[in-house]
Amino acid sequence: MKKLIVITLFLACGITPNLFCQEKIPVIISTDIGGDDPDDHQSLIHFLLYADRFEVLGIISSPPGKGRLSDIKEVIEAYEKDFPKLKASGLDYPSPIQLINISSQGETEIQITEFPQRLSSGAEFMAKQILDHGKPVYVLIWGSITDLAQAVHFYPEIKPLIRVYSIGSWNTQQDQKSRDYLWNNHHDFWWIENNTTFRGMYMGGIQDNPWGNVSFVETFVKDFGAMGKLFFENKPDIKMGDTPSVLYLLHGNSENPEGESWGGSFTKNPQRPHYWTDRQDPELIENDRQGAKTVNRYWMDYLRDWMERMKVLN
Repeated sequence: MKKLIVITLFLACGITPNLFCQEKIPVIISTDIGGDDPDDHQSLIHFLLYADRFEVLGIISSPPGKGRLSDIKEVIEAYEKDFPKLKASGLDYPSPIQLINISSQGETEIQITEFPQRLSSGAEFMAKQILDHGKPVYVLIWGSITDLAQAVHFYPEIKPLIRVYSIGSWNTQQDQKSRDYLWNNHHDFWWIENNTTFRGMYMGGIQDNPWGNVSFVETFVKDFGAMGKLFFENKPDIKMGDTPSVLYLLHGNSENPEGESWGGSFTKNPQRPHYWTDRQDPELIENDRQGAKTVNRYWMDYLRDWMERMKVLN
């Protein structure tokens, strides 16, 4: 009987993808959660609802500012309360202790010189996890890019292995020198720099009940499990400006930044081999933000999918 089950699963995986056969996407998140903007709590909660889809190699606290590792642990504590229901869904979610073990404190001060002068424990952990994995890893930057700059500077051998999707704008302004260091000295790593496209996560879209920024949270989030409660307590409406980096991996061809995805479509810089940023097409502008419509045109798709995930916690 056991042989029959194994053969059946093998054949199913060979014919059509399913929840048990999907290859997990290796990911490291660098976040300024706990800082001045509560949307990183929202994005991390959303990410953990989809954690079965990822091989989570690291969650790094990367302010600068007041955010710390304890803020990551706060979200994991809520995840732990909801874990029995998540596990009962039959999907392969990581255990809370696994998430704690791959969480690390990164740099808490901005880079003040042209080149990184030190290596935070979080940056070192990031680099070693990437090297140990030995295959491409998506590094999602939700705060300043300080720890990635340190990791690349002290471990340049990680560059062929990283696929960086950074949320820029305000995050970049928190440590401009670290971003400039990467831009000026490392032209060869794979990088999506999303400076305005991410605004489509909460600008435009369908605002009719129950799909609006406020009504969706009220209807499908706040009363659903410990994570839903924590989401609402931090911000009672959708912002989640970092979430397009996750949506990009959930739906679309992640190896083709110029293609369609829930997390945006980007244009290639002809001067760099592996760098993409916001599309400038006038018809894709939302509220003066270039490329934002490449996210919000999938508004109903990713909200309906998220809604189904939240129902597991009810």
